[in-house]
Amino acid sequence: MISNDITIFYIKNYITFIHKGKYIISKFTRDGILKVGYDTLMFLKLFKFIFKIFICLFAAVVIYIGYLYVQSPTVVTRITSMIMGEATGDLEIINANEAFALKYSSSKKISEDSLEAAINFSKNMDSHALLIYQGDEVILERYFDGFDAQTISDTQSMHKTVLAMMVGIAINDGMIKSVNEPASNYLDEWKNDSRNLITIKHLLQQSSGLDYPEFSFHPLSDFNKLMLGDDVTKMTLQQKAYRKPNQVFEYNGVNPQNLGLLLQRVYGKRYAELLSEKLWQKFAQSDATVVLDSEKNQMPRTYCCLNATAKDWLRIGILILNEGQLGQKQIVPKSWITDMKTPAETNPNYGYLTWLGTKHQQNRVYNPKSTATGYHSEPFDDSDIVYLDGFGGQRVYVIPSKELVIVRTGAGQMGWDDSVLPNTISRGIRND
Repeated sequence: MISNDITIFYIKNYITFIHKGKYIISKFTRDGILKVGYDTLMFLKLFKFIFKIFICLFAAVVIYIGYLYVQSPTVVTRITSMIMGEATGDLEIINANEAFALKYSSSKKISEDSLEAAINFSKNMDSHALLIYQGDEVILERYFDGFDAQTISDTQSMHKTVLAMMVGIAINDGMIKSVNEPASNYLDEWKNDSRNLITIKHLLQQSSGLDYPEFSFHPLSDFNKLMLGDDVTKMTLQQKAYRKPNQVFEYNGVNPQNLGLLLQRVYGKRYAELLSEKLWQKFAQSDATVVLDSEKNQMPRTYCCLNATAKDWLRIGILILNEGQLGQKQIVPKSWITDMKTPAETNPNYGYLTWLGTKHQQNRVYNPKSTATGYHSEPFDDSDIVYLDGFGGQRVYVIPSKELVIVRTGAGQMGWDDSVLPNTISRGIRND
């Protein structure tokens, strides 16, 4: 007889007893004798134990994420958006107006072998676009894996060089006296502490001595609050000077973010409006966007996140190549472009928010707090190279001596080699 606290399940030749919540697995042999499956029983016990651990871990993760969300809902939500490949903030449009016309070449000014090598390298690096301009003409315009001329890519820190142009325009407009002027003339929060020694030039050359958040995976770190939080101005202005200006090169987002805030204050206009009026409407073909910290504060992240098409980034490169002029328009003062390309005292490979190829460094250091480096497998063939560096291989290379501009946008690549594209293309330029 079977008691009320025993449940029996039959599956083919197997019989399972559940007695007071405990499993007993048995099997009928051919002669009808009931045989206990001990190994099966142990397996199910192990499975039950592992399942309980999994439930506990899952619950712990949910509770932790909930705690993080309560502490900083904006940062946690934006980390999720970043993982999903979505925008990490509201977008503000930079209006285009009159596009600078690009001419296309029918002749092969660069060898087929060099072009093919550049295309293969770019394809292997999961690129979205590869554009090559040489001798006043577009030589190559190639898009990969379903991307096209209308694709707007996230180009990260390439925005910094555009910001430097905006500072030069502000000086030319008389809104800022000079790069040697103390930034505290416009950032009142700095007037009464050691930050009043920092000039606009120090900010442009990333040698201000301002502290900056160190990279951290922790969702609630100051780094993530700066990168993804809802009040980038507060996070920026609370950074104190921890060393004297012009002593150490320290590439970071705090210096350019202060410059973006400074520009808004001197003009009394929104940065997006200024960028559209002073630059984008004068050469760009397509509207671009900047990323705002929040609907409430509406401050763009000026250290990164100017999202534009590859062809408009090409126009930025041509603007540098032509010393601030496109067609008959002198958009950025010629002398300012020269200053942007002049090596800083603290780093021969950096000008005004722009990278230079003055001296070979196999592993180009960004700042003392970070282990991240820019990799160069060999020296640049052309020492006059200037380039815009966005995280993961977003690049605009400009080589004035070769009348060459190269644009690459695409998926982030931690192993990006900065030597490959400029040297490959430079060596393939025909002199006949």
